[in-house]
Amino acid sequence: MILLELFFGFLKVGCFAFGGAYGSIALIRDIVLSYGWLDEEMLTYMIAVSESTPGPIMVNLATYVGSSQAGLSGSLIATAAVVLPSFLIILLVTALLKTVLKNPYVQAVLRGLKPCMAGIVLATGFYMILKNGFVLQEQVLSLRPLLLTLLLGAFYFGMRKIRKGGISPILLICLSALAGVVVYGL
Repeated sequence: MILLELFFGFLKVGCFAFGGAYGSIALIRDIVLSYGWLDEEMLTYMIAVSESTPGPIMVNLATYVGSSQAGLSGSLIATAAVVLPSFLIILLVTALLKTVLKNPYVQAVLRGLKPCMAGIVLATGFYMILKNGFVLQEQVLSLRPLLLTLLLGAFYFGMRKIRKGGISPILLICLSALAGVVVYGL
């Protein structure tokens, strides 16, 4: 009986929770408290833990509540129930997308969106450089982080041209970490 309650309770959450993780907390709270699976205090703690662990809050809460009520089978059923509606919607969208992408109007819209998205990403990058690239130290504006960022970027693109290939993202992350240590110290 508890497995059916877990399934249908979290299926409701998966079907009707809109607005992201924080929008779903109210619905999860209502369902968890109405079934008596957790008390208010424990639910608050579990929301905090679910927020700080990797993965969506709904999935983390469903897994914990299912586990606390019916062990491993409860956690599997609650987790499957909360992700089932999203999974089915993604399957439907994927099936429809194949036919929709052949439409010339949809293709025109997508071709128009590509430069817009590139512009948004570029504008965000420039904003972050301008916002975080200047450091005010004792009323003196320091360009050191900005200059280092520009130098690393120039080095990266120079090396890329020389090697006629790409640079490993892992190497780029390590170089960025090293640059952060050089600029800001440990």
